[in-house]
Amino acid sequence: MYVGMPEPDGYAVRHMTASTSRPVRRIVDGVVADTSDLVAVEEPLEIRLGNVPIAVLMRTPGDDPDLIRGFALTEAIVLGSHELGEPIDLGEGRWELTITDGVVIDPEQFRRNLYSSSSCGVCGKASIDAVLITASELPVGPRIGVDVLNRLSAVMRVHQQGFDATGSLHAAALFTPAGELLTIREDIGRHNAVDKVVGVALVDRFDLANTILFVSGRVSFEIAQKAAVAGIPIVCGVSAASSLAVDLATQVGLTLAGFVRDGSLVVYSGFHRLH
Repeated sequence: MYVGMPEPDGYAVRHMTASTSRPVRRIVDGVVADTSDLVAVEEPLEIRLGNVPIAVLMRTPGDDPDLIRGFALTEAIVLGSHELGEPIDLGEGRWELTITDGVVIDPEQFRRNLYSSSSCGVCGKASIDAVLITASELPVGPRIGVDVLNRLSAVMRVHQQGFDATGSLHAAALFTPAGELLTIREDIGRHNAVDKVVGVALVDRFDLANTILFVSGRVSFEIAQKAAVAGIPIVCGVSAASSLAVDLATQVGLTLAGFVRDGSLVVYSGFHRLH
């Protein structure tokens, strides 16, 4: 809604739980400061049809019933509002999508096919339990100079040919601890770009425990999880990290940094790998 426009009749502003605070280490031009920073809240929402989980959406909490209704329509689970009942909050991020009496929908046809995420991923996951898979605690890994991390964005940007041509592709790149580019891939979905570089690493037998993953945008839970499962100890992004990504990184010992550009960065976790 534009500032100055009157609110439509019946319009209610519902505040989302949009941000939360996390301790960070901010480094600007070599000056280090321990402080806190606001990060966007990211949490899973599970949608069920009856007792069958059919999809998980990684979202910022708030207006969940609206999100569920819109998802049901845009994913063709229902044909219109006349087929929808009021979503039921089952607690712990789980919701039941209710259907009007007389409408019959087989949940199994959606169970393995639907997905949605703030980073376009969580592909094929139907329940929160399936999404919240974490890795074992990561090994110590390499120690990286902050000056090395500050160079990576510029190096990756030079190789983003798909973005130059279209303006619509994300990139993920793997670097050595010295900041040498190992591989870069682009995709419309940042999670796909991450999977692509990990695939290259498997074929070319890179030692993922001694690599840095750099992504062209924000670092969501799914990207942090993919890195942790693959055994990549350091993840950086041009933009911020989400709350769930920070929490996961802290849990498994992942070094996570955001806003890595223009001589500065914010370190959310894993400070011990930086010098």
